[in-house]
Amino acid sequence: MNSDFFQKTGPTALGSRLRQVGERFTQEAAKIYTLYGVQAEPRWFPVLYALAQQDSQSVAQLAETIGHSQASVSQIIKEMDKRDFIVISKPADDARKSIITLSEKATQYLPMLKHQIEDVGIAAEEMMDQMNYNLWKALDELNYLMDEKSFFDRVQQQRKKRESQQVLIVDYSSQYHDAFRALNVEWITTYFAMEDSDYEALDHPDQKIIEKGGCIIMALYQDEPVGTCALIKMNDTTYELAKMAVSPKAQGKHAGWLLGQAILQKATELGAEKVYLESNTMLKPAINLYHKLGFERIVGATSPYKRCNIQMEVTL
Repeated sequence: MNSDFFQKTGPTALGSRLRQVGERFTQEAAKIYTLYGVQAEPRWFPVLYALAQQDSQSVAQLAETIGHSQASVSQIIKEMDKRDFIVISKPADDARKSIITLSEKATQYLPMLKHQIEDVGIAAEEMMDQMNYNLWKALDELNYLMDEKSFFDRVQQQRKKRESQQVLIVDYSSQYHDAFRALNVEWITTYFAMEDSDYEALDHPDQKIIEKGGCIIMALYQDEPVGTCALIKMNDTTYELAKMAVSPKAQGKHAGWLLGQAILQKATELGAEKVYLESNTMLKPAINLYHKLGFERIVGATSPYKRCNIQMEVTL
C-alpha cells in the first residue's frame, strides 16, 4: 500500500498502516541480523532476548515476560528448535512443562547480538529524535488506551451510536396495532406466560390505554416497528410506564433508552408528577435501563401481574 492510499483512508486504515510499518521494519531487521552475522529470524528477538537475560524459562514464563500469547511463543520455540537455537527439557516433577534453554550455538551469537542491540538502540533513538512525535511513547499510549477500551469495543460503540440515530420515535396509530401486540407478545412469552391483563391491553389498546388518558409510542428503524412503550393513567398526577417491548432485531440500537426518554417526556407533557412501573428482577438489562432513567424501587404497591416482583417509581 502506498502513501496515497493512507492519505485517502486516514486513521480508518490504522491497523493496515501499522502492519505495513511493521513489515518494513521486519525486512530491515533481517538485513541487520545478516550484517552482524547472527543467523536468527527477526520474529525470534523477544524470546531470544528474554532467554539471554534469564535462561531456562518455561513457555508460560516467556509469554508473560514478552507479552505474547503462549501459542505465539510456542510457535517461535518450534522454529528456534528446528534451527538448534534452543534446548527443550522436561522437569522431573512435571512432564507437561517445557523448560527452554539457549543452545551452545545460540550462546555463541550473544556477543554479536549484544553489539547489534546497542547499535540498533542508538539508531532508533536518533531516528525518533528527528521526528515531531515520539513514536515509542505514542505506542505506549496507544496500548494503554486499547487496554482501557479495545478498538473493537470503540468501533461497536460508534456503530450503536450511528444506528440509534436512525431510530425514530412516533406516536401510536391504528396502523401499528398489530406491531404493538406482536412486540409485546414476543417479549412476554420469551420470559413468562401471557396473562388476562396482557390480552386486555394488547387487544384493545385504544379503549384500555389511550381513551383513558394514556398514550402509546412506537420505535421505528428503517420504517419497521422495533419497539413500543405505553403510559397508562393511574390518576391526575401519576402514570404507569407499561408494555415496553423491544425486538431482538433492534439490539444495540438504544431503542429502549430512546423509548424511555420519550415516554417520560410524554408524561411531563400530560402533567404527570410521578411515573410508576412494574417489572421482574430477572430482567437485569431492563432494570438497569429503568435505573438510568431515574427510577427507584418502592414497596407496598400491589400488581395484577403474577410475574411482577418489583415496583419502581420516578418523580418528574
